[in-house]
Amino acid sequence: MKKVIKKDVVAQTAARVNENVLLTGKVVDGVFGVLRDIMSNADPDVRIEIRNFGVFEVKKTKPKPKARNPKTNEIIYVPARRKTHFKPGKLLKEALKKL
Repeated sequence: MKKVIKKDVVAQTAARVNENVLLTGKVVDGVFGVLRDIMSNADPDVRIEIRNFGVFEVKKTKPKPKARNPKTNEIIYVPARRKTHFKPGKLLKEALKKL
């Protein structure tokens, strides 16, 4: 499996927009930071729609009063929490179908 890190994203973005890697790195960091802030401060749900890419959502989960620890077989309580979800957009879905 190929691993792509933020440095790779910055380099490819800088090449695509024909801009300096340092400036592009600041912009990419800023975008990821804003997305993280929006999602972490969601009260309780949020939906970030990026046209031609996809939708990031924060959803609430239900508490599970009778979950089971598989190692000890002990019944435990799992409280409600928030989770992230990504739904790819139309262009991304079509690109993934081609492979």
